[in-house]
Amino acid sequence: MEIARALSDLEEVRERLAGCQRFHGYSGGAAALSGAVALAAGVVQWALVPHPATPLDIHRYLAIWLACLSVGLTVNYGALAIWYWRIADDRERRQTRTVGVTILPAISLSAMLTLALLDVHGEVLLPGLWFAAYGTGLFASRGMIPRGMSPVAVAYMSAGAALLLLPNHALALAWWVMPSGFGFGMLWIGWLLAHEHAAEHAR
Repeated sequence: MEIARALSDLEEVRERLAGCQRFHGYSGGAAALSGAVALAAGVVQWALVPHPATPLDIHRYLAIWLACLSVGLTVNYGALAIWYWRIADDRERRQTRTVGVTILPAISLSAMLTLALLDVHGEVLLPGLWFAAYGTGLFASRGMIPRGMSPVAVAYMSAGAALLLLPNHALALAWWVMPSGFGFGMLWIGWLLAHEHAAEHAR
């Protein structure tokens, strides 16, 4: 009985320590909203350029998804900024800087490779790069985000690798690829974040 109780107490301490290490600045609602925006962008691509082939098609494709990226960044980092200034305490603000440093290499590499691929007209490789880079960023910060996020990170990295290694690279630009990853993927992340926040409030 004493051993069982000690193990139970140890597990509770471990969970509390893990909870203190986790970063609480991400918004489930913002993640879900950005996922919905990605699904809407997929509909726009389906209507305008379902299978980009010409330079004009590629230009429209990039316009759609870079606009989607801008909206997603505004929504997610806007919610983070509001949390940082209105809710976060000193420890959580320090955590914000730590998380930023953790994901910075993946973001920086993705940005540089995106510019390089655009320069050599390698747009067909962009979806794979974006999926892989986002998954790498999630995996790098896995110690500070909900445990269920690790499978999401692996899914993104696997999808990115598959797209980069496709025999027919043009398939990566099909209208359903980006909304499948960044639409349903962000909805999944939003659900995980909301579920963790609800569980913490219930304790």
